[in-house]
Amino acid sequence: MRPLIALLLLSLAFCANAQDKLKVVTSFSILADMTRQIGAERIELYNLVGADADAHVYQPTAQDAKAVRGADLIIANGLGFEPWLDRLIASSEAPGTRIDASTGVLPLMIDEDGHQVADPHAWQNLANAEIYVQNIAKALTQADPENAEHYQAKRDAYLAQIRNLLVEAKAELGQLPSAQRTIITSHDAFGYLGKAYGLNFVAPQGLSTEDEPSAAEVAAMIRQIRADGVKAVFVENIRDPRLIQQIAAEGSAKVGGTLYSDALASEGPASTYLGMFKHNLDTLLAALRQ
Repeated sequence: MRPLIALLLLSLAFCANAQDKLKVVTSFSILADMTRQIGAERIELYNLVGADADAHVYQPTAQDAKAVRGADLIIANGLGFEPWLDRLIASSEAPGTRIDASTGVLPLMIDEDGHQVADPHAWQNLANAEIYVQNIAKALTQADPENAEHYQAKRDAYLAQIRNLLVEAKAELGQLPSAQRTIITSHDAFGYLGKAYGLNFVAPQGLSTEDEPSAAEVAAMIRQIRADGVKAVFVENIRDPRLIQQIAAEGSAKVGGTLYSDALASEGPASTYLGMFKHNLDTLLAALRQ
């Protein structure tokens, strides 16, 4: 009887511990990984847009609505990246706190159809990733002050890894000759990376993957590849590669590999934020140095 009672008490303690965990919802896979690095076992995490999925065109599910409604904390990117999230929160009547991880980032402004809009892809600059991590750790601490020391220790360890990779990126990309700094990608997702390291990213699609380039825009890009001697173009994990493959073939350029823009990989090294950034860095360098 005593072993049975002990087992029952242990089970009840486990259930109570699971219920006590902070319930956190993140909007897409990159934020999910950042949040997981900081919250670890102290949070119960639900992510909306998964790995290799396109947040620009995402359609929330009934399960998403249920998770949002039960969340203590909702972590979004902001800067217009998740146009569907406000509707999801409103329709779910979610009582939890919503924060934007990009708060404090100096946004890049880009012309879209004659209007100046903020580029939401701020995580492509590691300096901005530091801001994201600080914001996430602060939100977790405010929502769950009993575990403040845990979140702060995890934050500091993660920031150290980000800063180490930042040093590597500056050193490696800084050595590229000016003639090897034009890069073609599927959609305009790497502006922050380009500004940080003096790279010129050009894309047939705009900030959103919903934008479809015209035949004239594609032709102009092919002419630019030929005129500038662009060495490689890159496909993205969230996009159909056929348009980029066509542009590369007609511009006599190589497809330099896959870059991860708006989502992590389902598996492998690019399935974490730092792994994704390192993969993109190595892929760019390997193609551009040839």
